[in-house]
Amino acid sequence: MTDPSNRLVLHTNSRDQVFADERDSVADFSFNSTVANVFDDMVSRSVPFYGEMQRMVCELAKDFAQPQSNLYDIGCSTATTLLALDQVVDNHVDFVGIDNAPEMLKKAAEKIEASGTNRSIDLVTGDLHCGFSIENASVVTMLLTLQFVRPLFRERVMKTIFEGLNDHGCLLLIEKLTSEDTTFNRLFIEHYYDFKRRNGYSSIEISKKREALENVLIPYRLEENIQLLKEVGFKSTEVFFRWYNFCGIVAVK
Repeated sequence: MTDPSNRLVLHTNSRDQVFADERDSVADFSFNSTVANVFDDMVSRSVPFYGEMQRMVCELAKDFAQPQSNLYDIGCSTATTLLALDQVVDNHVDFVGIDNAPEMLKKAAEKIEASGTNRSIDLVTGDLHCGFSIENASVVTMLLTLQFVRPLFRERVMKTIFEGLNDHGCLLLIEKLTSEDTTFNRLFIEHYYDFKRRNGYSSIEISKKREALENVLIPYRLEENIQLLKEVGFKSTEVFFRWYNFCGIVAVK
């Protein structure tokens, strides 16, 4: 049974079976063409309350978006968030999607074209480890992306975002978390895997994906994310979503 909060209409129908064959060897997770083809299904079945997260991000982005400014989605993947934002954000705000995976941006471009939107939406290939540009931004969204940035580079990424935001602009950050308390960490992970089983993933798929992500996705504790935001200069931070080991944070410049 799928999560009833996943009401967001997705634009690709291929079912995620990337890790279904137990005979395949496990390599580090990559946002390649295989993943891009099933990504919308993968994320909707793998992220608890994904549709609700998107709705809340859109509501908060609408609150902060200013005409004649830019909205950036960093780690835009297949443009699901950009297209959801397009429905609610002022038409005089230009959108920029940044992602380091060409196959994901290809899917994003296809979905944007199919949507028929008249908004200016630029898609930029950019590796956060190598630097990127933010300017005249009233809103930056970063959904389940910072966790894939190597810890050594996270402060620089946050500084770039902060410096490119206009005064009173906001960053909307959603991350997977770890906990300092080993008991809570174990319980939250167990409940998360139960969620994935309810959405049709087998124990083999869960185990293989965990192995593939082990050296690629490095979660911080909530306190570490908040500290990072404050250290680069954000004046206000608040948690707007929490489900076990998933969290949404809004930070205002």
